[in-house]
Amino acid sequence: MPTHRTIGATLAATALVGGTATTAAAAAPATAAVRPALVAATTSSAAVSTAARKAPTTKARKAPSRKARNKAIARPLARARGWAAAQFACLSRLWERESGWNHLARNPRSGAYGIPQALPAGKMASAGNDWRTNPKTQIKWGLHYIKSRYGTPCAAWIHARSRGWY
Repeated sequence: MPTHRTIGATLAATALVGGTATTAAAAAPATAAVRPALVAATTSSAAVSTAARKAPTTKARKAPSRKARNKAIARPLARARGWAAAQFACLSRLWERESGWNHLARNPRSGAYGIPQALPAGKMASAGNDWRTNPKTQIKWGLHYIKSRYGTPCAAWIHARSRGWY
């Protein structure tokens, strides 16, 4: 019984001879000529297939989360105010508690809005007209508010923990 390779070689030989091979004997010389090329092609594709299976897989990178993007915006802005990593850690905890760093967060009871949970929300317009949708505008406003009211994010965090608001 012929194997897949033999049938494949015969078909390839038939194609090379012009598609009119009528007997195996007629196809045999052409098959013999095609066999090395067929083996090389099969071996080459097997090697590629093996290499592909052994290649390390790399996971597709997910886009950074909203929280990560907003923190990445805030970090250099806080640093520009002279606040080091310890102050940013306090800011991070404060705004995590307030809004989860979600610039679209809205408190249904009070109406506080955005990353810093400004109340009334419209106060953030002093930082820019895009305060409803732009995390950077909200962060700039929130950092200014913290600086003017508490001095530092850690002082604001201490106040928020003791009073439940800042």
